[in-house]
Amino acid sequence: MTAVLVPLVVLLPMLGAATALILGRHRRAQMAVGTAVLAAVAVIAAVLLVAVDTTGPAVVYLGGWDAPWGITLVVDRLSAIMLLISAIMLLVVLVYSVGQGIADQHRETPVSIFHPSYLILSAGVFNAFIAGDLFNLYVGFEILLAASYVLLTLGGTGERIRSGVTYIITSLVSSLFFLSAIALTYGATGTANIAQLSVRLAELPQDVQLILHLLLLMAFGIKAAVFPLSFWLPDSYPTAPAPVTAVFAGLLTKVGVYAIIRTETVIFTDSDVSTLLVVVGGLTMLIGILGALTQADIKRLLSFTLVSHIGYMIFGIGLSTVLGLTATIYYVVHHITVQTALFLTTGLIERIGGATSITRLAGLLKASPLLGVLFFIPAMNLGGIPPFSGFLGKAGLFLAGAEATGAGATPVGPGPSAPEWLIWVVIAAGAATSLITLYALTRFWNMAFWRGRDELEGYESVLLGSVLEAPEGATVTATRTAPVLMITATAALVAVTVCLTVFAGPLFDLAGRAAEGLADPSIYVSIVFPEGVR
Repeated sequence: MTAVLVPLVVLLPMLGAATALILGRHRRAQMAVGTAVLAAVAVIAAVLLVAVDTTGPAVVYLGGWDAPWGITLVVDRLSAIMLLISAIMLLVVLVYSVGQGIADQHRETPVSIFHPSYLILSAGVFNAFIAGDLFNLYVGFEILLAASYVLLTLGGTGERIRSGVTYIITSLVSSLFFLSAIALTYGATGTANIAQLSVRLAELPQDVQLILHLLLLMAFGIKAAVFPLSFWLPDSYPTAPAPVTAVFAGLLTKVGVYAIIRTETVIFTDSDVSTLLVVVGGLTMLIGILGALTQADIKRLLSFTLVSHIGYMIFGIGLSTVLGLTATIYYVVHHITVQTALFLTTGLIERIGGATSITRLAGLLKASPLLGVLFFIPAMNLGGIPPFSGFLGKAGLFLAGAEATGAGATPVGPGPSAPEWLIWVVIAAGAATSLITLYALTRFWNMAFWRGRDELEGYESVLLGSVLEAPEGATVTATRTAPVLMITATAALVAVTVCLTVFAGPLFDLAGRAAEGLADPSIYVSIVFPEGVR
């Protein structure tokens, strides 16, 4: 039964996209198809998560061709977790976009284009999470890249076209690195199957392993927006419609993080770059959040915080311990939901306040107390205020770092190799990043929500002394009502972020079981090759 469900997470969105395209003149039918497909995928993902958590990973050999000759799909606990949280997030954002489209006569998200592209994007994301070989992973990336370019440039404004060109050029460079790495890896080992690579790469000389390792990390680092490969993100995401920005910010970078986890835990079991990852993680935290401090526009501010918080995940992966990986998996789920919720709330702020810059926003708390709550909860969560999931995730990562400096850590792959002093420095950087995040979001809250509308004209404050408007950013002054569907979808996602706190214990336990499964790559190999690697 499980084997039948696995291909459906990709097949259903593909068929849904084709159906939506055929129904281009029937808006309600298109919206119904998109919603039904993603709801079905969410249910399938939940069933798969329960199944693999109780009975073990599921493997499907498409066309009856056994690995490594055919296409192999693998769903373990990590894949199932990512499938479920992604399906939930994509469904919620789709409901939000439906509400926005109905209210605005689909000016921002033309149904005939938006829904097929959105479902294609979903299929690419799901395909990446269950890919059992590097080339199929590459195909997943390319599917979502093609769809994301269409979504990013919806409306055809000059600003969006420029951002789209930046995004696609950067993505193509990343794809070039990825494809080159696959070609070189295949040339060196004779396979692109992830399980088989886990065995064959360990037989290569260390310098060859390192070259292939760094090439893959370069490709995935660009997609995950890891410093110094994150320069493209703040200028690409904020210009898109609110639902598109929310999906991009919440999910697409996590596909790159997922690929890095697979690379470090399964593929390169004998090549250690832990120190590099810890350093890059710390720099990503600090550089990203310092960029956020100078932003007046909430979209750009959140884009920079997105970059900075990717650093926490890279740090957790670089620790190369079970506890570090456990905290990373939990933090990935937390960040997908919280970052998406913040961008959806930003879309509501733009509608109700008529702008997204703190130099032109005021009185929002009085205008919409519910909006104030919807922004405040995920903002405090992202800032790491206890007892929210942001605090729990960061505390888990810091505890994992402290454990890695001792002798009791359970290693993943080659094991921890980063110097103890470096780990403590990055922990301090993580704590500072959390405080600065809290300051940046609190500043926006004070200016946009707490400040009275009558104070806006000529208002002076030290909080505004160092902020800059978005380059070439258009001034938005029109206010609109917020449809019930948009508010409901945002509230639902904010509720999910609260659930991550309420059910943190079981979720950490689930993440821990996923991390333990990744700690021993032979488990993954034996699932794909039950009779041994040929």
